[in-house]
Amino acid sequence: MNLLPRTTEELSSVDYWESFFRKRGDKAFEWYGDYHSLCGVLHKYVKPRDQVLVVGCGNSELSEQLYDVGYRQLTNIDISETVVSHMKERNAERRPGLTFQLIDATQTGYEDCSYQVVLDKGTLDAMASEKEGALAKKMLTEISRVLAVGGRYVCVTLAQENVVRLGVEYFSDAGWAIRLHCMTKEEDQDSDSESTFALPVFVLVCTKFRQPPPFLLLEMCLGEDGAPKRHSNVPDLLAAVKERQAYALLRQKLRGGTDSGSSPALTLCHTATGLPRYTLTVQDSPPSAKVPRLNQFAIFIVPQGRESDWLYGSAEGRMQLAASANFKRLVIVSMHRDQEYQNMQAIQSELSPMVMELAPPGMPANQQVPFLSVGGDVGWRKVVGRGVSELTGEYSVEDVRGEDGHLYRRLVFLKNDQLVQSESRLCTQLKASAARKKKNKKKTNAPAASGVSTSAPASDPASSPSIDYSILCCTHHEVMVAGMAMLGLSTGGNNDEPISVLLVGLGGGGLAQFVHDFVPLSRVDVVELDPAVLDLAKTWFGFKPSDRLNVTLADGLAHITSLESQGGNAYDVIMFDVDSKDPSLGISCPPPAFVEKTLLEKVFCLLSSRGVFMLNLVCRDTSLRQKVIDTVREVFPRVLSRPIKGEVNDILFCLREAGKDKETAVPAELKKAAKNLQVAMRAHSQGAPSIPHMDIAVLLEDLRIA
Repeated sequence: MNLLPRTTEELSSVDYWESFFRKRGDKAFEWYGDYHSLCGVLHKYVKPRDQVLVVGCGNSELSEQLYDVGYRQLTNIDISETVVSHMKERNAERRPGLTFQLIDATQTGYEDCSYQVVLDKGTLDAMASEKEGALAKKMLTEISRVLAVGGRYVCVTLAQENVVRLGVEYFSDAGWAIRLHCMTKEEDQDSDSESTFALPVFVLVCTKFRQPPPFLLLEMCLGEDGAPKRHSNVPDLLAAVKERQAYALLRQKLRGGTDSGSSPALTLCHTATGLPRYTLTVQDSPPSAKVPRLNQFAIFIVPQGRESDWLYGSAEGRMQLAASANFKRLVIVSMHRDQEYQNMQAIQSELSPMVMELAPPGMPANQQVPFLSVGGDVGWRKVVGRGVSELTGEYSVEDVRGEDGHLYRRLVFLKNDQLVQSESRLCTQLKASAARKKKNKKKTNAPAASGVSTSAPASDPASSPSIDYSILCCTHHEVMVAGMAMLGLSTGGNNDEPISVLLVGLGGGGLAQFVHDFVPLSRVDVVELDPAVLDLAKTWFGFKPSDRLNVTLADGLAHITSLESQGGNAYDVIMFDVDSKDPSLGISCPPPAFVEKTLLEKVFCLLSSRGVFMLNLVCRDTSLRQKVIDTVREVFPRVLSRPIKGEVNDILFCLREAGKDKETAVPAELKKAAKNLQVAMRAHSQGAPSIPHMDIAVLLEDLRIA
């Protein structure tokens, strides 16, 4: 029997509820829970001596059970004649003082200030859908009129945004005190009853004052006895409601476990500011994993500034982290920028009440839950610059402390803050004791609702750092530089001719600056679409254009097309290191237009006879990745691949010439050319503050035929 309404407007219709209760018969309909699940909070705000008006009573047993425990002044109203007649008949003998009346809650006719409590279980939710809440506002106006000073409107609700906003704004504007109780607990969701909801049930309590207080009284409590947390404005209170709803949905999803290939995530906001404070990502081990019996559940706290590392910021990295931790379920906790964190103990105490509810099904209640971390401290991050690009949006330039104790400068676009767009190492090294901590992992056991002290100073350890140009922080950049040894294949391993390079995509400028500074006889032309990126590369990453390092602000596709049409622009190396702004395309780097055959043919024409085209390919879609490789092979006679271990990046080296031995990825000539390039780079750096720290031969060992 289908009793659900066809539209939300039917929830406020007399005809719908008449039909509903005729079909329902004698069986009580307990929308949002029964007396036993609500009595704790109801008894806090409703006293036995109070005159109570129950609006939209339906055939719920709530009033009957309140009557049985001593509440004798209950007036129940409903718009359904069927349900009013039925409830009168049902209670005539056992509860002669329990009143039921056929009255519309929007126009009751009762005297002003005649009730101490108005009790509402789901009626506001039903009426808020009608004509943008006009009917619900009419009911709230009537409730405000019939309530005495000091009286309370107690509303049981699912707190959908339009509903709770309507109620909270209406009464807060009138100067009433507002308190919300989030009632749903894990044990409430273990039944299969019709009253079970994925979303938590809230109880909204609005108290009428004679004179409005000088400030808003907006509070939120967890459970019936939770300590109230004050919110300064309505949007902050509504944000706290949404956070609890998202948390409840995640808990329900986790009740039966998750696919190890998925990583459900939840953002927790700061109770005072409403700003994002933690992101919790749940990673389950695959069913086939042999997990020790006691390793059911652990919390891994990512040091601040490290959340964008591949190990924590990518799905593949988190799966690897969970496998190495070897727990049935690992909750990975990332801290947000613009937030302050005292120490590890404080973080654990703050998180414990919530994260423990995410434990896997069947975990013993008294089992200890370890908190895992790297190095045992909260990490360090300092935002040194902020800006907005018209093309890419907000960005943050920040200094972070790496696991090796060095400081790194990162560029992060906040639209995708899990991805580090550019990174450079700073010359200043930490002097703090944390720099000497090189443990891969620190494990501390904590009771299920308490933290363990692993404090560390969070002060700023840097002092006027500068960029270390000799370090390429991205492995794929090192591999691309190493690939320049392929220019020596046509000369028997020698490479002492001038090298012209075209690089599409500037970023922080680290790759272009490195080639300029350390590759002998190099001339680098960079194409960058975004003027803001060029400015921040100069300002924050020490990028220094020169007569051998030129930047053209242009669209890379149009620039290549223009160069090819002009003719006579032969480059020895062309590098694509540009990311896609649309994550839905299945390919993160480069944008699909950069690997279309027509453009690749233009790239082929722009290369010198010994030239090499280098493509940084980041594609998680295996079929799409293979399609890109097939297209590249249609244009270039020889394509080599160098996957980046532990990452998704795959560097493709595309040569104009097939070579003497197509079956060998690393011929003897390449080994010789790699050695010669290594020697030349070291000689070229004489007199510089540092020399490049990379082994070209080793970087080319994993080459294979694509």
